[in-house]
Amino acid sequence: MAAACLVLGVGLIGGAVTGSWLTGGGGEDGSASAYATAGALWHSTPVDQLFPATVQGTGAGPGGADRTWTRIAVAPDSGCAHAFDPLLRKLLAPLGCRRLLRATYTDATQTYVTTVGLLFTKADPAAMTALATRYRDQHLDRRTDLMPRPYAAEDTAAAGFGDPQRATWTLSVLPDAPVIAYAVSGWADARTVDTPQPAADAVRSGATTAPAQAGLGNEAQGLSDRVERRLRRTVDAATKGSS
Repeated sequence: MAAACLVLGVGLIGGAVTGSWLTGGGGEDGSASAYATAGALWHSTPVDQLFPATVQGTGAGPGGADRTWTRIAVAPDSGCAHAFDPLLRKLLAPLGCRRLLRATYTDATQTYVTTVGLLFTKADPAAMTALATRYRDQHLDRRTDLMPRPYAAEDTAAAGFGDPQRATWTLSVLPDAPVIAYAVSGWADARTVDTPQPAADAVRSGATTAPAQAGLGNEAQGLSDRVERRLRRTVDAATKGSS
């Protein structure tokens, strides 16, 4: 509870998004201002603003069912060295790692656990756009050797949530902000998964894998989407407030 009162500063951090949702007042000046504002959010935004204690996922579950996620842990300040699989870390390295924010959530039944993360990079818009394009064109978000790692907090439902427990994941390179957003989900009982499945595939109608049938793709995709929306709203409010 005390962590909820802290700010995402020196002590805290952790599908391509298209369009121009970070354009601020419009035009190149507004876009540049919003981009800079987004890159500075990590050190001044309260933890509850980006990673709220409770997240409502109306219609986010299988078949449009509602979901509610409860935050069970916020990761301490860290770099990016141990947050991603080796090949993904190598792929992201040219962007630079300014700060990584992570939090882990569980569903209302404590059956599933999901780590969400926001990687704030040092890259300029051209570099972010180039990587977003590469992710889309080469379908890198489908590769099981390019997965983010979970944050397993002791004495929580996610205590056994390690690399072998990853079931589904999603990762978005935001071309209009120096941010990479991701989520990775698994079962809370620490069962291992031989073949993780991208969330985009797990949520497809007719998917028959165990993660898909359990709705784990919806867990990762739904929670990641809502964290991204909060980021967008925070950037919009901060940009308007400074103009």
